[in-house]
Amino acid sequence: MTVAAAMSATASPSCFSARAVTKVYGSGPSAVQALRGVDLDLPDGEMVVVLGASGSGKSTFLNILGGLDTPTSGQVLFRGQDISRAGQRQLTEYRRRHVGFVFQFYNLMPSLTARENVALVTEIAEAPLRPEDALAMVGLENRLDHFPAQLSGGEQQRVAIARAVAKQPSVLLCDEPTGALDSATGVRVLEALKTVNDTLGATTLLITHNVAIAAIADRVVLFADGRVREVRENRDRRLPREISW
Repeated sequence: MTVAAAMSATASPSCFSARAVTKVYGSGPSAVQALRGVDLDLPDGEMVVVLGASGSGKSTFLNILGGLDTPTSGQVLFRGQDISRAGQRQLTEYRRRHVGFVFQFYNLMPSLTARENVALVTEIAEAPLRPEDALAMVGLENRLDHFPAQLSGGEQQRVAIARAVAKQPSVLLCDEPTGALDSATGVRVLEALKTVNDTLGATTLLITHNVAIAAIADRVVLFADGRVREVRENRDRRLPREISW
């Protein structure tokens, strides 16, 4: 079956469709095979939790979906468009127009307020949200003029989420966004991500080591040894406040 046929056969339109994706770093005896033939379809608009141990390939795959890296072989389609063979200029445009990133570390500018940190993105976006609206979406409407040093870790992460979503991306990619946070603060961050997913309809991928977080997802993907070992749908999703770890 061709990639196009496989996509049309899915029940929901695919945001991403990956076929036989590999990634090898280095060459010869020291080569590291990070991905070993990944096949995966991800429908538009879902909240997807990606689980796996360190070195399982999940972050490498996320970077490829986000246009930060390219596969050694195989194909990745974003809404039918092949991004796996795109040049750097095309990937830059893809990231600018379609992708928001949230990482474990917040990467905020310490000399800028929350509002100003978010405004950095809105200045280059095609149809951005107002910084005030993006921050309100993550519950920080009363912290607009606070500097990062005046915010808690969870608040800084929510500023980072607001910054990522202010350009209204089609895709939100989150790599361990709760990894540096305690349980109660992490729940607030997950609530912010759920609000963004529900409000903007952005396909949201959340990488985590925390198995409990899988309960909030529409779909759970398990990586192991550079391969997708399991994909399952959640028929009974839980709210972030209903989980603990």
